[in-house]
Amino acid sequence: MPAARALLDVGLALTTGLLVLVAGLLPGPRGGALDARRARAVRYAGIAALLWTGGGTATVVLTYADVAGTPLEGVSGEALWLFVRQFDLGRSLAISTMLAVVVATGCLLATRLTTTAVLAVLAVAGAFPLALTGHSASASNHGAAVDAQFVHVVGLSVWIGGLAGVAVLRRAYREEFATLLGRFSTLAGWCFAVVAVSGVVGAVVRVPVASALLSTYGALLAAKTACLLLLGVAGWHQRRRVLIGLRAGVLGAGPAFNRVVVVELSVMAVATGLGIALSRTSPTAAEASTSSGGDNETLLGYPMPPPLQGAQWFTQWQLNLLWASVAVALAVWYARAVWQLHRRGDRWPIGRALFWWLGCVLLVWTTSGAPGVYGRVLFSMHMVEHMTVAMVVPFLFVLGAPITLALRTLPVRRDGSRGWREWLLVLTHSRWMRIVGHPVVASIVFIGGTVVFYYSPLLDLALRTHTGHLLMMVHFLFSGYVFSWMICGIDPGPQRPVYPIRMIILMVSLAFHAFVGIAMMSSVEVMGGEWFGALGRSWGPTPEEDQFRGGALAWALGDYPAALMSTALALRWIQSDRRERRRYDRQADRDGDAELHAYNEHLQRLSRRGEPAAGQPAGEGEQS
Repeated sequence: MPAARALLDVGLALTTGLLVLVAGLLPGPRGGALDARRARAVRYAGIAALLWTGGGTATVVLTYADVAGTPLEGVSGEALWLFVRQFDLGRSLAISTMLAVVVATGCLLATRLTTTAVLAVLAVAGAFPLALTGHSASASNHGAAVDAQFVHVVGLSVWIGGLAGVAVLRRAYREEFATLLGRFSTLAGWCFAVVAVSGVVGAVVRVPVASALLSTYGALLAAKTACLLLLGVAGWHQRRRVLIGLRAGVLGAGPAFNRVVVVELSVMAVATGLGIALSRTSPTAAEASTSSGGDNETLLGYPMPPPLQGAQWFTQWQLNLLWASVAVALAVWYARAVWQLHRRGDRWPIGRALFWWLGCVLLVWTTSGAPGVYGRVLFSMHMVEHMTVAMVVPFLFVLGAPITLALRTLPVRRDGSRGWREWLLVLTHSRWMRIVGHPVVASIVFIGGTVVFYYSPLLDLALRTHTGHLLMMVHFLFSGYVFSWMICGIDPGPQRPVYPIRMIILMVSLAFHAFVGIAMMSSVEVMGGEWFGALGRSWGPTPEEDQFRGGALAWALGDYPAALMSTALALRWIQSDRRERRRYDRQADRDGDAELHAYNEHLQRLSRRGEPAAGQPAGEGEQS
């Protein structure tokens, strides 16, 4: 099993790192087509994905044999199918392996950079099921542990695979190698920070008792930490010495780079082996904490909160590591971008910044505060979480105009590679975005997604599993953002309908949303009844009463975002009319009001012929 898992991890790392290099770092001719050098790197990524596939397949078989206590010759296809279909461990490993097959096939067929970027996203997604198979999934706060493990694996994969890719592609990019290494050095620095922070968080969650650090698990953890520190020193040496030498054309910089790469990859191989050993070693403290929490804590991942009263709206917190990190990163990026504009003498409306930061704060409170804590305990609080994340937070983000700010501050790439700015332009003007941003599609996804979610097993999946809850949050945020942008957005993008049509779409969509809330209030079937019944909550309303409250909240809370969107839409409408009038006045000043004179002459010609003017009833022209 350790050998098979090592093959899986190495294949995943090489695949992810190489695809990230091609999508965002490698220079080449402009345009979306892959040139020969980048196509070769994608083929290398396909070979690595085959290693990932083989390692994943072997890991599924060996894990089943290990769990079932069956020798390899006794493993049957029927037993494996049962293991994959009904057990979370087998299902997670199988999903990761299937994504490896998709990525490998895509790498063999890819001819464009956009396809490579999609494959890179799929490779990153393939690391998430693996985070559900280790000790993180059984830790006391398994949500934070899984998120930390996922970020940790992605950071390591991009770092290891990217470094190996830079070393392999060095000859092909001899002339641009200093630029390529500089970009990767910056990326590796961010990966180092992500790996260090996520590793500390994961260790604290899995080993909450300090005395457990003296165990075998603690010793392996200390050895892996030492490897991380060595990698940090090697990376600093490469950035401060080797990279400067390469840019200056120093003769010995090339061999120095080779030595640093050999050292770093060797230490990374040791760290990977230690990570595999950690996955096979029991963190006794984490197991003790998990077993002492009771059934409710096992289901929720945290202790059952107290009865919800006035103070609990502000005092109950359970950190959602992933969304809190996203919100902090977005807030810091926005502040840095505004400061960049200020330094070069440009102004940015303070109102947009306040809307953006308010959205970040509200996202943290919704996911880590009372709505996040009680959202899996009370259906009514789940609706508060839903309405806030789907309607209020995206609306505030849209008013912040992040795309406009990014396009004004992100650096421009001129060597054919695609950085953040280039990919943002590609996404904004893509055919996919034109489809998703179409008023009909955006409204159907926004409203229809809510109906499908609550009247299907998806609600139960989101309540029971961390993965389902994460996908729910992503869907609500994305659909709400696209809908808000289509109604009252500031940023550029696909063409939107005229303002009267937008107002009609807003009213119809929110009326339908209110109808869904009324349907919940009148429903006799309790949504998520099995989950809420399994919790055995001894306080608060019954599930039936709580669902009635949830429907009422869905109905009532939709009015406030509707009023805000209507106000923003009306203001945008007025501003658009003012800009149009000013444009017309400037044009009239330049050409002496030629358009008005031409229209009057047209009316006079029609009058002389006895024909009605445009918009004039027949017969009036003859009488006049």
